[in-house]
Amino acid sequence: MGTEIVTSRIAPLEPPFEAGIEAQLRSMMPPGVPPIALFRTFVHNLPMTEAMHDWGGYELSPRLSLSMRDREIVIDRTCARCGCEYEWGVHVTAYGARAGLSPAQLEATRTGDAGAPVWNERQALLVRLVDELHDTARVSDDLWAALARHWSEPQLLELLLLAGWYHAISFVGNGARVELEAWAARFPSAAPEAGHRR
Repeated sequence: MGTEIVTSRIAPLEPPFEAGIEAQLRSMMPPGVPPIALFRTFVHNLPMTEAMHDWGGYELSPRLSLSMRDREIVIDRTCARCGCEYEWGVHVTAYGARAGLSPAQLEATRTGDAGAPVWNERQALLVRLVDELHDTARVSDDLWAALARHWSEPQLLELLLLAGWYHAISFVGNGARVELEAWAARFPSAAPEAGHRR
């Protein structure tokens, strides 16, 4: 799907930015790092972007009680299942190695499933969770019981909302056809497993 994203439907804003937009974009990026195209797309609707900022910041902050590795498995798998090469590539590049995910694991978020040999039992549960939510918008009783052996109830709520949030981000990335960042990873060439196509 990523190779089909050629021209943005909503062109990201370019500098110089109005003062309010400049301040908002600066608050969303590390100091000195230019704002990514997705954020420059969001700020076409500044009130929406301001409202989203706190939640998006929470999802990527130490306030989230999930480990960075768990977080990134869920995010990468969600974006891959949604076919959002933009957000998958940004996260793989920005967080993959920092989260301790191997190149094979990062590739498996796109091309494998929960049974891929790169996952341990605990990690495979996260992949299963994303896949069940994506395919059914529900979580089966057996999977829920297995998840509850590893994550607390507050963490389970975080996992559910994390997957949902990155569905929303993927919908914007795909729907607005945000152009890929030159520095970000691209989807591996292999297609997703049968039954995991969107």
